[in-house]
Amino acid sequence: MLLSISFVPVKQITSNIPRSNFSDEEINRVAELIVKGEGIINPLILRSTSLESYEVVDGHFEYYAAARAREIDLRKGEMIGAFIIEAENQEVLEAQIQILRNSKLTNHNSISFPTNISGESNNLESRLTNMESRSTNTDSRLTNFESRVENRLVELQAEYRREIKAIGETIKLIEDKLPTPIEPLEALNTWDLSKLSYKLNRINIKPKILEKIIQEREKGGTYTSFCHIVERVNGVGEKTILKIIDCFS
Repeated sequence: MLLSISFVPVKQITSNIPRSNFSDEEINRVAELIVKGEGIINPLILRSTSLESYEVVDGHFEYYAAARAREIDLRKGEMIGAFIIEAENQEVLEAQIQILRNSKLTNHNSISFPTNISGESNNLESRLTNMESRSTNTDSRLTNFESRVENRLVELQAEYRREIKAIGETIKLIEDKLPTPIEPLEALNTWDLSKLSYKLNRINIKPKILEKIIQEREKGGTYTSFCHIVERVNGVGEKTILKIIDCFS
């Protein structure tokens, strides 16, 4: 694109028109609007004087307002939008300056602006009022946006708490359905022959061994330990007991 806005550090710009030619009150007012809007709607027209310096060709008032905005808030006023006159756009910009920016300084405290289509003068007060209105609307939209974000965060937090509660309830239901683990010694003391045979079938414990364990249990009472089983039941050794324990693990 031949003609486009560049963003230039305000500190690299100079003007050959004295600042005293403009009203301090108007400069401060526009500066505050530049800070609020974080930019200016009427870009400066500059020419390069070196690699890192520029001179105002048109927009001296806007430049001083931008410089004041930088003093008010360095972060928001550091850069300013401008058209830079270069070889490829010089003719275009100079022609537009003659037609669209044919404003002249009338005194040390005010600046006049070109007439509009209907022939009525666009005064500074009207322009500033419009800028303030746009800035107020922007602030209002930001406030509404922040409110919507905050409300959405509250909703998401509530949804998160409900999901956590639902997950906890589901886990509790699953845990309730899981069979309660039983210790091998308790099984040998309480289960009947068919239940023990079914459980221990995969480790090849002979039914006769299990019958002996049950018969001794019914005869002499429950076992207090695995060693107690080895002592009381003939044919049951440590290896058999270890296989039973591993089966229940």
